[in-house]
Amino acid sequence: MQIARMKLTSNSIESLNSTINEIKSLSMRFKAKIKGPIMLPTKKLSIVTRKAVSGDGTSTYEKWEMRIHKRLIDIGMNERILKHIMRMEMPDSVNIEIRLIERKI
Repeated sequence: MQIARMKLTSNSIESLNSTINEIKSLSMRFKAKIKGPIMLPTKKLSIVTRKAVSGDGTSTYEKWEMRIHKRLIDIGMNERILKHIMRMEMPDSVNIEIRLIERKI
């Protein structure tokens, strides 16, 4: 039995959740088995910069942070559902990676 493992990443949690809800509704419509979404650890990228470039004055800093949210979804292999997922309109901030995995029953 084959499954399609999808790894979705985004820096916007709202767009990620809306994409996942669309995928779940597609799988329910085509009656495919679905596992997930499984939350993976959020990656935090932070940059600390000094406000005063010249070095004069007080030592004040600004902190910039970007979070990358990740989800994992397993869907039972169905060609029709994969075609629909590939044709779905995705937001620019959502990145999707699909791998086919062979599972033994």
